[in-house]
Amino acid sequence: MTTLRPLRGTHDLLGEEARRHRYVIDRFHAVAGRYGFAEISTPILEYADVFRRTLGETSDVVTKEMYSFEDRGGDEVTMRPEYTAGVARAFISGGLGQQLPLKFLCHGPMFRYERPQKGRLRQFHQIDVEVLGVAEPLGDIEVIVLAAHLLEDLSIAEQTRLELNSLGDKESRASYRKSLVDYLLSHADALSPTSRVRLERNPMRILDSKDENDRRILQDAPLLEDYLNGASLDFFAQVRAGLDRLGIVYQINQRLVRGLDYYGHTAFEFTTDALGAQGAVIAGGRYDGLIETMGGPPTPGVGWAGGIERLALLLSPLPSPPRPVAVIPVGAAERDRALALTHELRHAGVPVELAYRGNLSKRLKRANKLNARAAIIIGEDELRDTSCTLRDLDTGVERRVSLTELKVQLVES
Repeated sequence: MTTLRPLRGTHDLLGEEARRHRYVIDRFHAVAGRYGFAEISTPILEYADVFRRTLGETSDVVTKEMYSFEDRGGDEVTMRPEYTAGVARAFISGGLGQQLPLKFLCHGPMFRYERPQKGRLRQFHQIDVEVLGVAEPLGDIEVIVLAAHLLEDLSIAEQTRLELNSLGDKESRASYRKSLVDYLLSHADALSPTSRVRLERNPMRILDSKDENDRRILQDAPLLEDYLNGASLDFFAQVRAGLDRLGIVYQINQRLVRGLDYYGHTAFEFTTDALGAQGAVIAGGRYDGLIETMGGPPTPGVGWAGGIERLALLLSPLPSPPRPVAVIPVGAAERDRALALTHELRHAGVPVELAYRGNLSKRLKRANKLNARAAIIIGEDELRDTSCTLRDLDTGVERRVSLTELKVQLVES
C-alpha cells in the first residue's frame, strides 16, 4: 500500500508551528491596519498570462517555477506564485481606477516549483501590502516604515537589516543597461548559461545572479548609481531623508535590483543571517509601469511581500496559550449538566475542555495532559445540589463550590 504523505516541498501546519504562523498573520493585520490598509483576497488560480506578462517570459519564476496547467475548459491557468500581479489584475478588472489611492493588505499560500530548503517550500505563505496611485516618495517611505514596524512588533527587528537601492527612472535605466551590456558582452563566454540568455533579453537580472563566477565578473561591472539622472537622484534622496527622519536604519546595496522594466526607483529588502541562504524575509519596491503593462491605465504602485515561514522561524518562543479548565461528568446522568456548564463558561470567555469518555481517573489524566489548570467534577451529589467539585490540578487541592460561585471565580481568575 502506498504510504500517504505530503508532496515534496509541502507540509502540514500543526501545533506550535501553526500557532507561530497565525501569530505573524495576526500581528501583520494589527500593524497594517494602523496604516489604513484594507484587506483584499485574490484567487489562488489565475490565467497564466497574468504572470507571464508581469513576471517576464525569461524570469526564473515563469520558465522554471510556475505551477501551470490546462484545465478541463482548455484554459491555461497558474497557481499563484506571488501577489502583486493578482492585485494589479483585480484593480484593472474591478474598475478601481476612480478610487485611488488604494492601500491593500493580503496573505495566503503561494506555489513555486523550487528546491525545498529551510524557509523555502513549494507551497509557502506570504503577507503582502500594495499601495496604488501614489507616485510620491512618501508611498515608498510608508511601506518601508510599515515593514520595519511589523518586524519591531514581532520582536525580530534586531535580527534583520534593511538594504536599499535606487533603480532610477526609465531614462536612467536605459543608459545604464547599455553600459552594462557592453561590459558583460566582453565577458559573455564566462557567464553562466542562464546569464547568457538574460544578456539578450533582460540583462539587469544578471545583477541578481547567484552563480559564483557571475558574481566575480559583476564585481567590476558599472554601477547603476552612476547613471541616475537628476530626477532619480532627487526621488531617492527624498526616500532616504524620510527614513532618516524616522530613525529607520538602512544600508545601500548597489547590487539590489528588480530585473523587469516596470520596476523603478526604490528597491529594498529586509534580510537576515539567521536562516542560511534564505536571507530575505521582506522584499519590495516601486513598480509604476506594471498596471500599464497589463493593459490598465498608467498607475503608480509600490509594495512588498514577506515570507510567513521565514518570519515565523525568527520568532522567540511565544507565550503559552491560556490554560483551559476541564469539565468532567462522573457518569452518564451528569453529562447534560456538564454540557450546559461547558457552554456557559465558553460564552463567558473561559477556555474549556469537555471530557468525552472514560472513568474519572482517565479523564483526570487527560486533563493533566491538556495542561488544564483545574478540573470541574460533577457527580451524583453535585448534580443534586447544583454544585461541583473544583480541583486545582497544580496543587491537588479540591473544594465544593456552587455553580454560581464557580462561574464568578473562573471568569475573574
